[in-house]
Amino acid sequence: METTILPVDPQKLGNITLRKSEADLVDEWEIKYEEGKDYESLQRAAEELVNTDTPVAFPTETVYGLGADATRSSAVKAIFAAKGRPADNPLIVHFHSLPQLRALLSGRRESVDGIAEAGHDPIPEIYRPLIERFWPGPLTIILPAPANSTLAPEVTAGLTTFGARMPRSILALSLLRLCGRPLAAPSANASTRPSPTAAEHVFDDLHGRIHTIIDGGPCEVGVESTVVDGLSSPPSILRPGGIAVEQLRQCPGWENVAIGYKDKQEGGTNKPRAPGMKYRHYSPKAEVVLFEVGAEKPGVGEIRTRKSVGFIRTRNWTTALGHDVHGTKTMHPNGSTSNPAQATHIPECTPPRLSNLLRSVIQHQVPHAHQYTLKDGGTVVWDIDLGADTEGVARGLFSALRELDKKGVEVIYVEGIDDTNGDDIAAAVMNRLRKAAEIRT
Repeated sequence: METTILPVDPQKLGNITLRKSEADLVDEWEIKYEEGKDYESLQRAAEELVNTDTPVAFPTETVYGLGADATRSSAVKAIFAAKGRPADNPLIVHFHSLPQLRALLSGRRESVDGIAEAGHDPIPEIYRPLIERFWPGPLTIILPAPANSTLAPEVTAGLTTFGARMPRSILALSLLRLCGRPLAAPSANASTRPSPTAAEHVFDDLHGRIHTIIDGGPCEVGVESTVVDGLSSPPSILRPGGIAVEQLRQCPGWENVAIGYKDKQEGGTNKPRAPGMKYRHYSPKAEVVLFEVGAEKPGVGEIRTRKSVGFIRTRNWTTALGHDVHGTKTMHPNGSTSNPAQATHIPECTPPRLSNLLRSVIQHQVPHAHQYTLKDGGTVVWDIDLGADTEGVARGLFSALRELDKKGVEVIYVEGIDDTNGDDIAAAVMNRLRKAAEIRT
């Protein structure tokens, strides 16, 4: 099938109104759409989700998702087919509002207001402080699947629970509202490949397998959502991601949250409780070698044995690792040689729930590779500097892996970052890399 990329500018969709909710955990938003190409493209994607089984790729704040109607088995099966995803790997379900989530938990197909106010909130109490602080945002919560669930059985992969989240992306939220369906949506990549943080990444993996990719620009966070299980005692983190451990521990009931994931794929015959726990993941085509903090960097003798290599640098490695090379670092239009993927600091706003929605339209540039040639041996070197800021590394990691794959390098050497100081974004980055790479310490 033909695959089309449809650019959609969130600022051209229409007038968005945000207002603080006095009765519920998440602020309310409304949008008055403006006629034009952006709205028409989003409407086309929504109609495709409702009327066909072919999944649609769309941006969230974390990575691009591959969405389909979570209540229709034929549509959900098409996600697994397009990705080549193992059938026992459960999917996360995305919602545009708490009423929509409560309706599903209560066995209804349509959103129903007033459930929480009537004292019959089906969302477990343990999650209320997390939802209030982090939704919309990069946090997935594990919920019990109701006996009369309208979810397609393929979503849960045979489990009695499912993952739910409300994305912090006005494009994703608008698409969810337009189609009126909860969307099962794993990352929009071929299974085991690096997660896509730009529309072109989706196209590289899935062209010919889906019809539509909504292009909302690069993703803000760059790694998937944190997955938490509040149904266990103590609560646990099943996958590190965009919300840090220390942020979770500041919430009532989550002070002693435990780590429930491993840095290597778990394998075995057990069903994974959350995506990313069991199978090899995040891997580019090239060999990847991860250098843990403090490990000796690759020497010129090793590099010289390859025709082309890629470097992904963070804090301490210098350009081309300081080896003697031909080539000049590309200058950016402003005259700076700094990496465009460097983090942009986003100050916290008050109230925090409102800031979650306000941040939904923030976009970032992707990293670029600079070419050099090793003077002693002629090896072609492609160099990417993600900078020392952890959020910048997270945002640019998957793009960098894909960029170097496109250059046809034989091996990618990655400078790891310190994940022992309680920074959960760093933990998420290193978790992904350890699942994709040979590790040197």
